[in-house]
Amino acid sequence: MNKNNSLKVEKLTKIYSQKSGNKITALNNLNLEVKEGEIFGLLGPNGAGKTTFLNILAGTVIKNSGIVNVWGHDLDKNPRQIRASIGIVPQEVNLDAFFSPKKLLELQAGLYGIPKKDRITDTILKLVSLEKQANTYARSLSGGMKRRLLIAKAMVHRPPILVLDEPTAGVDVELRKNLWNNVKTLNKQGVTIILTTHLMYEAEEMCNRIAIINKGNLIKLDTTKNLLNSIKTKKIIFKVKKVNTINPTNLNGMKFSYKTDNEITVSYEREKHKIDEIIDKIKNAGMEIYDISTDEGDLEDVFVNLTKS
Repeated sequence: MNKNNSLKVEKLTKIYSQKSGNKITALNNLNLEVKEGEIFGLLGPNGAGKTTFLNILAGTVIKNSGIVNVWGHDLDKNPRQIRASIGIVPQEVNLDAFFSPKKLLELQAGLYGIPKKDRITDTILKLVSLEKQANTYARSLSGGMKRRLLIAKAMVHRPPILVLDEPTAGVDVELRKNLWNNVKTLNKQGVTIILTTHLMYEAEEMCNRIAIINKGNLIKLDTTKNLLNSIKTKKIIFKVKKVNTINPTNLNGMKFSYKTDNEITVSYEREKHKIDEIIDKIKNAGMEIYDISTDEGDLEDVFVNLTKS
């Protein structure tokens, strides 16, 4: 295993057998590597296999075949070492309502067998901005604080890899930003982050590289930048004084749509057309342009194209 990989998965397969005798392939020969120190995104629609993958890492689901290697430790030979290297933050908030954050983290550290003198409870609370709530009952914390407490709970044993399963599900915009900042801070301190999400802009905002999986298959694994660059169609929006409809013949794949009587959206393939050519079309139709803006497309477009094909 390359020393810069914190996680390497080869031919990982998981098949669930149903009572009816049907078999469902949740993961099909999955191959991927997560590099040390990166924020790695695992994207896919619901049911794509993301949670099965995380459950295998957590030791709550047994794989059918394949190799899982974390920091050079093999899951089959050394499952305890792997659990010590990974902190998993679950999707659902499962906290004891009558414990304070500090109590909860102390308890968790005890479960991991960490001696009192080696515990870093206060440091972790600071990291997730909960030092002021250290002694407050968990039930009186806000939704965002509970999320951050889950992250803290996954960190008591100082794992070098932190796995976040849909960390911002059901979290409002303000809290989402706050969580992202917390996660980026942890990453800057050297923690490798694996993040599952179905929110494209979350992956765009956070991840260095992204793996897209669908129905248990890895469809694409690349840097976020390359994935965004692979979008073939671009959109450009013109504000004009007054819209005149453009003759639909010989547009060569350009699509014009008219939203209001002074806005035109043109979608075109970036390899085929230059912007000047589109501007000429609009001017030749006798329209006066007073504003142009572009829509570069986002990961959503990549995702839709990949999962369609």
